Amino acid sequence: MSSIPHLPALRKGRPYESLDKVPVKDHKTGEVCAEVSQVNAGIVRKDLGKIGEARKALKKFTVAQLVEITAKAGDLFLNGTLPLGDKGHTQSPEEYIATLSRTSGLPHIMVKRNMAKLHYALTHMDEILNGLSRGLDMSVIDLGFGTQANCPVSYFPTTNSLGLVMPSNSPAVNSLWLPAIALKIPVVIKPGREEPWTPFRLIQAFIAAGAPPEAFGFYPTDHEGSGEVVKLSGRNLVFGDVAMAKMYEGNPSVQVHGPGWSKIIIGEDKIEDWKDYIDVIVSSISDNGGRSCINASAVIVPKYGKEIADAIAQRLGPVEPLPADDENARLSGFANTKMADYIDGVIDADLADKPGAEDVTAKYRNGPRKVEFQGGTFLRPTIIHCNSWDHPLANREFLCPYASVVEVKQSEVLSKIGYSLIVTAITEDPAFTDELLECPTIDRLNLGPISTMKISWDQPHEGNMFEFLYKRRSIDRA
Repeated sequence: MSSIPHLPALRKGRPYESLDKVPVKDHKTGEVCAEVSQVNAGIVRKDLGKIGEARKALKKFTVAQLVEITAKAGDLFLNGTLPLGDKGHTQSPEEYIATLSRTSGLPHIMVKRNMAKLHYALTHMDEILNGLSRGLDMSVIDLGFGTQANCPVSYFPTTNSLGLVMPSNSPAVNSLWLPAIALKIPVVIKPGREEPWTPFRLIQAFIAAGAPPEAFGFYPTDHEGSGEVVKLSGRNLVFGDVAMAKMYEGNPSVQVHGPGWSKIIIGEDKIEDWKDYIDVIVSSISDNGGRSCINASAVIVPKYGKEIADAIAQRLGPVEPLPADDENARLSGFANTKMADYIDGVIDADLADKPGAEDVTAKYRNGPRKVEFQGGTFLRPTIIHCNSWDHPLANREFLCPYASVVEVKQSEVLSKIGYSLIVTAITEDPAFTDELLECPTIDRLNLGPISTMKISWDQPHEGNMFEFLYKRRSIDRA
């Protein structure tokens, strides 16, 4: 048995070894951690042409049975030793944590937290489906029709498969596709280049728990292959940047999960107590290494902007890289060092070229933003005070602990801020609360000092998977 694991493609659950393989490397040392078989667009087209067989395999189960299988998969994912590839290798939870950390840059403690989130989602799928469907009796999905609140209802699937073009930034994003299996929709996964581990381990956990292998496609592929996944799957989740979001804008078959532009807003009625909210602001910006779309990237206040920026900077500025296995590690390394170079360069260029902004963390860092540590590249936290919302750094989001602090009149906030995946609004002003509740550009709203990182599994913060995969029809029976 080779010392280096091989992750095959999974074609309806069956391992497929390609002549074309890509190494997945330690982000610090360059050591090869695994080889991953690559498939071309032709294989994707061929397999998706027969995806109906995978759907039939899931239809043999009831939703209740699949929910039970999903819960078993959750325990196996968290605690089990599972197959790793097709050459006889296995992977314990500890090996998963260490390997994912090595290739993605996430410290062990963050991988563990992401594992816990995935475990919770898998073991509470009945609650999640209840929330997503607003209390629908899931036997309606088994039969195709039934009643809800004494009203006849019928639902039909919008697709035979859910296509997934996954990122490498955070394992917990895989939680978004987990309901698909319980809802009898096969998944076709194009994994992130540095993070094939989580989707592969989840698939192995599902299969070990009793799910049909045919329900899972795992297709490491290139840009053309990713395009075929999206084109041929009736519904898709795609993760990417602003350009990706614009590419699929208006396409009803694609949910794009890109920049979140999540924000914290302090109302005029609470601004005098701003010191009480520094903890929740700091955690919103920096938890999970600042890598999530639900991390706050802007703090908007009616006054005291400089003071608030300085207070946040005092907390985050001194944060520096620590060894990956240190329980106090708060920063993630960059597997793609060019991304770190780009972010560092953009921030410095906008500070130099556009007046009205200051890197408040600079005086507390006592060194550069981009640093090398134990062979890895890291970006230390950056808090920018902007004199105006019009400054280019005021509404930016980067793959690190970054946020702007900007003063905006409360009466102008909602007309200026644009789209926000999550807004934490610290206010008890009834009129302002009404405006927030009616604001169409806020996906999830937290009223009060709640971290933007806190999510409710039975309330989707970005798209409703049940409504994405099923559509209601009118029905009558003689």
